[in-house]
Amino acid sequence: QVQLVESGGGLVQAGDSLILSCAASGRTFSTYTYNMGWFRQAPGKERDFVAAITRNGLHRYYGDSVKGRFTISRENGKNTMYLQMNSLKPEDTAVYYCAAKIFDMNYDAPENYDYWGQGTQVTVSS
Repeated sequence: QVQLVESGGGLVQAGDSLILSCAASGRTFSTYTYNMGWFRQAPGKERDFVAAITRNGLHRYYGDSVKGRFTISRENGKNTMYLQMNSLKPEDTAVYYCAAKIFDMNYDAPENYDYWGQGTQVTVSS
């Protein structure tokens, strides 16, 4: 079993920056086994793809709405993934979830992920 715990959410103003973290653990967890991603869900909306990073950290993918503003990274030695969010906008307000998947490809589809965290709230005021 794999456990994912997000942290770093909060209330910020438009234009501010925020860093989210996702700590992974579990008896069978190995950071080199899992591709990982960030998704977000606003009230009344579907869960949207934000960013993903491959197991070795060499490839990164971003949703169109965050390209150029958000950066995904990981430290496999610390079993931790990050999401650096710059130039935040009110429309970035959502619950942010980290997720892990074994298989490659289709990184933007939430149904392909095997494990999920509980989420952390990010609220951006105008």
